[in-house]
Amino acid sequence: MPTPDRPLARFERSLAGLARKDRLRSLGPAAGLDFTSNDYLGLAADPRLTAAVADALARGVPVGAGGSRLLRGNHPEHEALEAEAAAFFGAKRALFFGGGFNANLALVSTLPQKGDLVLYDALVHASAHEGMAAGRAETVAFAHNDVDAAAAEIARWRAAGGLGRVWLVAESVYSMDGDVAPVAGLLALADRAEGFLILDEAHATGVLGPGGRGVAAAFEGRENLVVLHTCGKALGVSGGLVTADPVLCDYLVNRARAFIYATAPSPLVAAAVRAALRILADEPERITRLARLVAFAGEGFSRLGVTPSGTPIQPVIVHDNARAVRLAARMQAAGFDLRAIRPPTVPEGSARLRVALTLNVGEADVTAMLAALAEGLRAEGLLSSGDAG
Repeated sequence: MPTPDRPLARFERSLAGLARKDRLRSLGPAAGLDFTSNDYLGLAADPRLTAAVADALARGVPVGAGGSRLLRGNHPEHEALEAEAAAFFGAKRALFFGGGFNANLALVSTLPQKGDLVLYDALVHASAHEGMAAGRAETVAFAHNDVDAAAAEIARWRAAGGLGRVWLVAESVYSMDGDVAPVAGLLALADRAEGFLILDEAHATGVLGPGGRGVAAAFEGRENLVVLHTCGKALGVSGGLVTADPVLCDYLVNRARAFIYATAPSPLVAAAVRAALRILADEPERITRLARLVAFAGEGFSRLGVTPSGTPIQPVIVHDNARAVRLAARMQAAGFDLRAIRPPTVPEGSARLRVALTLNVGEADVTAMLAALAEGLRAEGLLSSGDAG
């Protein structure tokens, strides 16, 4: 009889395998100029968010919720945030979750029913995949940002006997590529299919659309549109706000295990998100400043042979895992916080640096970062000596 492995042996082997493929991850501190966070509007350290929390504490708002929102954890700060968020985004109702990942998991695992079809963009976020794995609907991918491909998949499913509802699942701005989804086309397809669109606006909220209300702002309030606005990126705090028809919100409250069985988010976090929404409404110039910074950086990336994404997320694809790790280390040593993104977060062969542009830096910082990046790309043989930096 073979001797059984030591209890930790399988995990050690798995970690060693990741290391051999240059895919081993580790936690590291924030250091250097911020070119990696999702704090697009520079609100995470804004003293007004701190003041909102201090004011809430002074008013007797507790640190912890004490339970799920269906027990004793539902606080007036949660309800005030939901009312203000619904008004801000132009939605009929909003529902606050402790995190965007948890909210997306809840949406995709709860709303599509057995016999339905979840038709998801091939590059959709891991949280949506977790929701699909936990749900009961059939799931099929369609080619990234290709509405015609999605329509063809629906036709194939119907021809094969599919009778349920169709749920399109997409992001408005893709977190690793920075490209924007054809939201109007996807919603039109949902209309034709008498289905729904679940749209993750995580990287668009506070950045795109009128007043930072997202790519789908013009369509909010539609019965067949469910939108996730996360609070931990441009809003600078944490949590997730689902905007949807009240019937769907009530259904989530009653059926979404990720909502029902989770301790409610801290009421102090809700107070901070309320303050962030007020800042966003009062200071639209932040969005304008960010757009100018994105355009400025885009010109520099073009000179390096990198196609500008047009959003604050700019991938620099180097394909090879080890090369991405080396390039990131070089940039960090030069004082620029950039990280290597490798599979399975991105497809095989598409390892990259993910450059995030935020109001934590200015044009001079971007210029210096691009010069260091040019030097690193040359060192890796990815840029000729004659190309601009």
